[in-house]
Amino acid sequence: MKKINMKLALLFLVPFFANVTATNNFDGKDKKGASKDQKIIGPYLQNMTYKSVSVCWATLDGTTTVKGPDGKTKNVNSYTEHETILYGLEPGKKYTYDVFDDGTDRGKGTFTTFPQKAEPFHFVVLGDTRSRHEVHQKIVNKIIEQDPLFVINTGDLVAAGNEIADWEKFFDINKKLIRNVPYFTVLGNHEQNSKNYYNFFDLPGNEAYYFFTVGDALFIVLDMEGEDIPTPEYLKGAEREKFWEDISKDYFEKEKKWLENVLELNKSAGYIFVMFHPTWYSVKKSRTEEAAQRRKFWGDIFERYNVTAVLNGHDHYYHHARHGGVDYIVTAGGGAPLYKIDAIQPETVKAISIEHFMNIDINEKEAVMKAIGLDGKVIEEIKVPKRQ
Repeated sequence: MKKINMKLALLFLVPFFANVTATNNFDGKDKKGASKDQKIIGPYLQNMTYKSVSVCWATLDGTTTVKGPDGKTKNVNSYTEHETILYGLEPGKKYTYDVFDDGTDRGKGTFTTFPQKAEPFHFVVLGDTRSRHEVHQKIVNKIIEQDPLFVINTGDLVAAGNEIADWEKFFDINKKLIRNVPYFTVLGNHEQNSKNYYNFFDLPGNEAYYFFTVGDALFIVLDMEGEDIPTPEYLKGAEREKFWEDISKDYFEKEKKWLENVLELNKSAGYIFVMFHPTWYSVKKSRTEEAAQRRKFWGDIFERYNVTAVLNGHDHYYHHARHGGVDYIVTAGGGAPLYKIDAIQPETVKAISIEHFMNIDINEKEAVMKAIGLDGKVIEEIKVPKRQ
């Protein structure tokens, strides 16, 4: 996320409620970003903690017209990203904010900071929202009804990360949700490791893989994609396979060491959730081999550390597998075309090709994970006791 210096005014009314007003303090042409007729993306909430949050938005600052060999033209918009970091907030409290303070509602939103200590809360997980926008919109509307503390998307937010129009559509669908609810993301293959992704989102750590905590719950987001490097066309057969096996090997070895360290440092967490895009157990025949290779590389790390659940996207269906005391859940029914299930695994508990999202409740004794369909009905409920 690009950092833009902001001038802040905090007006605390009572300890349990506050208004937050962020006033633009731009120079030069950026002043037009606050005009009432300027196209904006957001505002939206990022990088929430128990004492801080980033309020982000983007302003349209130009359009490039491209004419192709067929004579057709395409307009590509460019945006300037803005961010206000609100710090020194109280844990578990509700705030309102207004990034423009211009007499309109376009810059207004609310948020509730994370709890600092262990206490009940609930969050939502969904994935593969990249297409069938009408389905994505219906799911977002259902999520708003759930009033979660935060949302995690398991990847493939858009069809093409390098296509700015896809991001415009994504933010338009989510605008009523993400101005009030923090939205954490996972890199999917369709994000293409794009600069657009890193410009729009402000995430912890290196933003590709990171962790954050809520009370005594630990959330780890992994990057299973690595750099988006086009495979040279002159590579064929075994050479082509070796290219893909080795090109990002050092990157993933480094990430693996990081993961082991994070789990070791946080082994007293009451709950541990791990999110990454590609599946750990696939029930799509064409992807079972790559899932097996993934398990071979990462080993039994999730089971050794008694992870509460691993949540993935990538395969467009709902799949619940269990192995070594760990629940592995594919939640990728967020809008992308559903896949046929044709390779049930020995670890499979439930598999169904359906649009859905996950609502997860954390309490003092257990995590209750519910897969919920577009009709609001519970597809499956999974209960996992608090880690000892």
